[in-house]
Amino acid sequence: MDKNKTNYSVARVETYTKTSITKAERHNERKNKSYSNMNVDLTQTPNNIHYKRCETTYNEKLKELIDNAQVSLRGLKDNAKIFDELIFDINSDYFEKHGGYEFAKEFYERAFHFAEQEMGTDSIISAVMHADELNTALTEEYGKPIYHYHLHVVAIPVVMKEIKWTKRCKDKSLIGTTKEIINQVSHSKKWKSEQLTDNFGNPVYDENGKAKLVKSYSLLQDRFFQYMSDSGYRGFIRGIKGSTKEHLSDLEFKIKKETVKLEKITNSVDEKQSNFDNYMQYDKKVEDISNLGKPKKFSKKIELEPKDYETLTQYAKKGIVADKEIYERDTKIENLRNTVNRWIEKYDGLVEKTKEYFHAIKLAPQKVADFFKSLFDKEKQDELERQRIEQEKIQAERKAREEAKEKSRLEKQKLKNSPEYKKRRASYGR
Repeated sequence: MDKNKTNYSVARVETYTKTSITKAERHNERKNKSYSNMNVDLTQTPNNIHYKRCETTYNEKLKELIDNAQVSLRGLKDNAKIFDELIFDINSDYFEKHGGYEFAKEFYERAFHFAEQEMGTDSIISAVMHADELNTALTEEYGKPIYHYHLHVVAIPVVMKEIKWTKRCKDKSLIGTTKEIINQVSHSKKWKSEQLTDNFGNPVYDENGKAKLVKSYSLLQDRFFQYMSDSGYRGFIRGIKGSTKEHLSDLEFKIKKETVKLEKITNSVDEKQSNFDNYMQYDKKVEDISNLGKPKKFSKKIELEPKDYETLTQYAKKGIVADKEIYERDTKIENLRNTVNRWIEKYDGLVEKTKEYFHAIKLAPQKVADFFKSLFDKEKQDELERQRIEQEKIQAERKAREEAKEKSRLEKQKLKNSPEYKKRRASYGR
């Protein structure tokens, strides 16, 4: 067991239409009787924790929000992305070493509050921590059931949108001014990429003078890591961009197992097919002997009695069966010989690849140990330096965003409180 294993925090987003969300709903809320993920243990499903429960269906909840004017689908096509699923995750080993299930519940409750901050409490439809998916790799490693704790948050991506008076307005003085502000559903605007800035908040450009952008999902990853760190949770680092390490670790384990199984089955089928083809020739001979019929004359002078003929045919059948058994034995011996040869080749190859390494250990064991330690230490130092630079960038970007949001809020508030705006709203009401 690797006690120095690095743990990574992960925050990713999946998008759904009103049609496709039903599959995610059945999975998240455990509405299926069986699952393609063979690691789902339904006996442990009562341990799943809802930080926000959807009492109806996701689409029914969406309709409720629309009817209450909390969200708007104005201008969207039927196949538009309506739902966002935020998935928060850390290596299963992290939770096992910090208190297991109880620690995971506290951790993901805090992560849920982060999701509320990101999406808005009213926009969140469901938030559930899964505690019933077995991590087969760690289960085998620890020798006891280890579960993959992670959080699913389904929300509606809304942005504030100003609706302006058009040329159709009878009061020409209102044209182009703000008519109303709505919570527009928009995945693209909610997760719009942002301008990349340096440590001092200055925009960064490429060699062609084009502004460099940072993907919104990457920024979400940054914010999640920072939020959980600020909340007092330690022992992990920001997830590597584009990584799905937790899932891959378990997936690779399952693939490895299934690959070995498949190889055995394939070899068995091939062997049985070959044996079947060979056995058929013996069975055919036995059948031919059985179908000889009545006693036959070998010549004009030699004729067998029925009893002697029966004895002869029985001996012939036994001889063919014996040949068949010998063939089976020889086939098994040949298979074993081939297996041994393969292992000998693998062993020889391994010896050849590692001989210099073991020779070095024999001559200077301490130097070899120091060399590998220096490699690992450098890797850790490089990672820490990368984290430090990213933290500085995150803080600078967060400060710039907060300042921009505050400026926008004050401007909108100023607009709403202006006498001219109130006058126009009152006029519109008449």
